[in-house]
Amino acid sequence: MSYATRRSPGARGIAHTYSNIGLETEVLSASPEKLITLLLDGARAAIARAKLYMEEGNIPARGQSISKALDIIENGLKACLDMEKGGEIAVNLRNVYELASHNLLLANLNADIERLDVADRLLADIADAWRAVTGKGS
Repeated sequence: MSYATRRSPGARGIAHTYSNIGLETEVLSASPEKLITLLLDGARAAIARAKLYMEEGNIPARGQSISKALDIIENGLKACLDMEKGGEIAVNLRNVYELASHNLLLANLNADIERLDVADRLLADIADAWRAVTGKGS
């Protein structure tokens, strides 16, 4: 009987796995306030990656990164809004999230790095305000 040799994932694979486990642990143990911070940070990180891929001309990776940012905004940040209890603040946040999403779509469609910058600035402003209100620092 013979067994296939199992290949090591290498240092990069191990680091990626470790990072994923660390993030999963952080998410599972996070307060609702921290979860919003993680979503904002995740969307901004995806936008930063999209920028790098756009500069490199890597269209598929750019699209994947923008899609990830859109998913976080639409299915994470916007989905968390309580439009009844949140009142005007929730309405304003929804509008900013929609503007960020619109800019991301246009950035991808037109390979427009300035639109990525606009979306990132919108989310950065919300992240800064969120950290100030929740006292969660960076």
